[in-house]
Amino acid sequence: MSDEKKADIRDERAVKQSVEQASSEILDMLAVRGKVTQSGAVTVPCSSYPEEEQVHRVRHPWSVYGVSAAELERAMDRLRAHLPAKGWKIVKDGPDKSQAKLPQIVANSSDGHVSADLRLWREPADSERSSMIEVTVVSDCFRSKLDGTAGTG
Repeated sequence: MSDEKKADIRDERAVKQSVEQASSEILDMLAVRGKVTQSGAVTVPCSSYPEEEQVHRVRHPWSVYGVSAAELERAMDRLRAHLPAKGWKIVKDGPDKSQAKLPQIVANSSDGHVSADLRLWREPADSERSSMIEVTVVSDCFRSKLDGTAGTG
């Protein structure tokens, strides 16, 4: 017995495009000349709904690395300034719940359909691993339009 609202029916390609657009916008706001992991947006089941309801969300995880921790910290500061200026609402800005207490920013898009979770991983100077900002952009839960129905053209 759930009092959750029903997931909207939306075009999966359009949702995927909006998530990838949000990722691109965030990368522009970071304004760092680091390396970026290449991964596309993927559709995953929405865990808060029974599987048979076929409700999903689009998830796009990526990270930027290969620059100093100090530069990445400045990039996080840029996000704090630019996200609200671009209509995003920052709903969390502080340490995450991990043992490492990573600096985390969580923001929601102005239409409420997309969220971004941004975490700064600082590696010690003598570490072989690079510091990075881990970004996960996700859509809200939705049902796909059914294939072969009217209104596809």
